[in-house]
Amino acid sequence: MAKAPGKSYRKGISLMELMRRFPDDATAERWIAETRWPNGVACPRCGSLNVQEGASHPTMPYRCRDCRKFFSVRTGTAMESSKLGYQVWVLATYLMTTGIKGVSSMKLHRDLNITQKHAWHLAHRIRESWEDNTPWFSGPAEVDETYIGGKEANKHESKRKGQRGHQGKAIVVGMKDRPTNKVSVKVVEHADSPTLQGFVRERLEQGATIHTDEHAGYKGSKRDYQHKPVHHSVGDYVLFGAHTNGMESTWSLLKRGYHGTYHHWSTKHLRRYAAEFAGRHNQRPLDTIEQMQSIMRGMGGKRLRYEDLIA
Repeated sequence: MAKAPGKSYRKGISLMELMRRFPDDATAERWIAETRWPNGVACPRCGSLNVQEGASHPTMPYRCRDCRKFFSVRTGTAMESSKLGYQVWVLATYLMTTGIKGVSSMKLHRDLNITQKHAWHLAHRIRESWEDNTPWFSGPAEVDETYIGGKEANKHESKRKGQRGHQGKAIVVGMKDRPTNKVSVKVVEHADSPTLQGFVRERLEQGATIHTDEHAGYKGSKRDYQHKPVHHSVGDYVLFGAHTNGMESTWSLLKRGYHGTYHHWSTKHLRRYAAEFAGRHNQRPLDTIEQMQSIMRGMGGKRLRYEDLIA
């Protein structure tokens, strides 16, 4: 078995092995069903285990004997109403799991032999599995913010606004818990004190230690936390264990994906892209097949219709 990237102890899956495991839609469907219902098929509407398998419905092989509704493994997940085959879903999950800098919709379109429109919608639905997964940290934790957007000099003259620095860019704030090495991110409107300190209180136990840079928005954190800032402006990057290098490493990978893979993220969809990089980081200790299973389970209860995506 191949080694997975980043962690030597992880078990990876090669493309050849992946195709042997999932040669067709039937095997992919069985794997998705086993992942979603490890203790037996359950009705996604009422939760009943009294389910008839092999129902005569052309697309829904299960029927709940209690609520009398037909359903499939797609029902009640981000895959609902999708016309793409189960094998395509599994392969896409693999590609987005192993592509640590992300996978563009054009690459998915070429690799999976589907339209770019379907690939774009498919990728965003998979990203839904990484969203709304806000961990609760005990600290010590690093907190930092990053700014997403192109340089003014690179924009067409008609779109330049004469802004400098961070003006006009989208803001993502993130936290990395040192004991668990997990991260949590959030797209915010402003990088002011109420926003940044509110983000910290949403995710970190009161009284824990936080490490930040000298941004003024964190100065009031001493009321609830042991705040240990490091002053980058005077050349200090590590001071008696105080640093934000771990969170900055996460931003570095996110920026490489932004510039090298996607090239542009609209503010409307930024939260999903940010969740993708945070979610993939948090799953990295797992074997590749476990990462894929986590994504499949995370799609439960999610729905993202194309008309909602482009609205």
